[in-house]
Amino acid sequence: MRRNRKRVRAHINGFFRNILLLGFVGGFFLAGAFLLWASTLKIPDLDSLYQRKVAQSTKIYDRTGEILLFNVHEDIRRTIVPLSDISRNIENATIAIEDVEFYEHRGVKPQAILRALFVNIGELNFSQGGSTITQQVVKNSILTKEKKLSRKLKELILALKVEQQLTKEQILELYLNETPYGGSVYGVEEASKTFFGKSSSDVTLAEAAFLAALPKAPTFYSPYGNNRDELEERKNLVLERMFNNGFISRGEYEFAQKEQIEFQGQAVLGIRAPHFVMFVREYLSRTYGDRAIEERGFRVITTLDYELQEKGEEIVARFVETNVENFNASNAGLVAVDPKTGQILVMVGSRNYFDEEIDGNFNITLAERQPGSAFKPFVYATALFKGYTTETVVFDTQTQFSTLCDFDDLENENTECYSPRNYDNIFRGPVTFRDALAQSINVPSVKVLYLAGIQDSIKTASSMGITTLSDAGRYGLTLVLGGGEVTLLDMTSAYGVFANEGKRNPYVGILRIEDSNGVVVEEFSHNPIKVISEEVALRISDILSDNKARTPAFGSRSDLYFPGYDVAVKTGTTNDSRDAWIIGYSPTIAVGAWAGNNDNSPMEKKVAGFIIAPLWNAFMQEILVKVPNERFRSAPQEYNENIKPVLRGVWEGGDLYFIDDRTGSPATENTPMENMKEIIVKNVHSILYWVDKNDPRGEKPDSPEDSSQFNAWEYGVFEWKKTNGIVDDVLPY
Repeated sequence: MRRNRKRVRAHINGFFRNILLLGFVGGFFLAGAFLLWASTLKIPDLDSLYQRKVAQSTKIYDRTGEILLFNVHEDIRRTIVPLSDISRNIENATIAIEDVEFYEHRGVKPQAILRALFVNIGELNFSQGGSTITQQVVKNSILTKEKKLSRKLKELILALKVEQQLTKEQILELYLNETPYGGSVYGVEEASKTFFGKSSSDVTLAEAAFLAALPKAPTFYSPYGNNRDELEERKNLVLERMFNNGFISRGEYEFAQKEQIEFQGQAVLGIRAPHFVMFVREYLSRTYGDRAIEERGFRVITTLDYELQEKGEEIVARFVETNVENFNASNAGLVAVDPKTGQILVMVGSRNYFDEEIDGNFNITLAERQPGSAFKPFVYATALFKGYTTETVVFDTQTQFSTLCDFDDLENENTECYSPRNYDNIFRGPVTFRDALAQSINVPSVKVLYLAGIQDSIKTASSMGITTLSDAGRYGLTLVLGGGEVTLLDMTSAYGVFANEGKRNPYVGILRIEDSNGVVVEEFSHNPIKVISEEVALRISDILSDNKARTPAFGSRSDLYFPGYDVAVKTGTTNDSRDAWIIGYSPTIAVGAWAGNNDNSPMEKKVAGFIIAPLWNAFMQEILVKVPNERFRSAPQEYNENIKPVLRGVWEGGDLYFIDDRTGSPATENTPMENMKEIIVKNVHSILYWVDKNDPRGEKPDSPEDSSQFNAWEYGVFEWKKTNGIVDDVLPY
């Protein structure tokens, strides 16, 4: 038995020895093959490195695929200069943010490679590089665009070889002359002239930090885009790295942080619909990377209707001229979206992309601004979903909503108090949801927000496409009057959910992308998502298209009315007159417009109906004749006699009884239905007396005073009754 065990052990040991031997031999041959392969890799001579590969340009077209909006690299600009002519600040800033150990390593940093390798394995791709400046020179100048392990190995080997053949100064010179800085700008000399109007030898420390900040993501960090705050943060990070690594003193660091930098105006030639093109380009950069835009020869078919875009640009420019004179509103923006698909048909980001006085290249349709009353439909939709009706009554009386103030303190002397007024300083008494929303009456709308719930209202808006409201505690009851910041594109897209009967199609700017070989790499797919009920969407559209309901505020023939068309519309003006909005839609098109000043300075104190509605109306006149003339479907029956009176438009009271209309006596079980008459006992209270705000169709609350708003709302009703001589009745039976 013992002898058999020895034989088994000997066999096992022999087996493992053979495995180890085979592994060693295999590894030896693999290593040899790798070294042989590595030895065959050559780098071009120094002169050829300066000859940039001719990359295939990405071309961006309108939705027809025939009108070229922009050829991304049609006019590449690049000026080569020796390192001695480049500011030392640029050199140090670049090294500090890109490769602080540049002068210590031999082309690669093993620790950074291992760290990137672990990330790549976890994500199952090879997008993380851990690249040194030398590797970036190799990547930008020698290798192809492919993201494969073999390409990464080539990059490492060639980086080592470049370090053997070139000095550190030559490598840094190559990098600074080769790096893309956004658009058609390559190399730090061209970037310095483009952005600051000066040579790279003359830039300040802060300007150098801006230049060093760009190469990580030139499109995203572009000073001509909508991410200036992020660019500022990265510039400060560059300065911090420079200070921490001893490139600059504390005094230089603090001075450069405060230095105000003026960028030159953007010179972009041969471009149509520039705000939209830059919007699409940033998407391409974010999704595929800047290098793919440079090299893959994308043919991008967008959603833009260029004929409508031209109309939009002309109308915006024309009406802003009038607005500047009449309202001190120097800019405007316009967006049109197909609610059935989410496709962006028009995007006008300013009156003139090239107007430096108003920062015209800034795309106001993507800027976060306060929407004023244009936010109200999301709140009313939330309330309708919870069981309130379009005829629900709330009282438009001056009300102190802050629980930190006495409910009879209506002067707002304390900054913590909140007693808003209506746009016309009139308080109307009892009003229905329909009239309050159609006429954009503020006080009832704040009450609707309380009934609907702040958190639930934000949830509704977010589900419909509003992406910028993240902190419910930040807004409070001011939310319904536009206390949160939103974008025009988000708002127009979200209103499209009402137009599309509750189904959301996220906005999209691209129909199809093909590479240089004609292979489709991305294509539009129609996948609508139901986010609110069809019934609620139809009711909101019914209110916003009810010309009779809005007539007391806007008149019967206002810019919101289109004879022969169903158009729902809502305006919005911020209290400080910094923003004027209008969002409207038919079943087939959603159009939003904004007016104001890019620098956030106030306009003349006028409502949006005067400032922005005429511009919006002019464009709607153009677009309605080009889209199908569909009608809004009617919502189903909303209520019956079993619903509480306050939900049926009855403000006089919530207690009721029935009489026999033949005798005037109380009805009995023998009274025929056709002879039963409902009598409401006059007992006027706020809605909180009659309903539990979270269950409006449930039982009347036993202790309505438990609601934090009850006393304040009741006080307003009591004062209104006293002013109007209204006396309550009692039940006679």
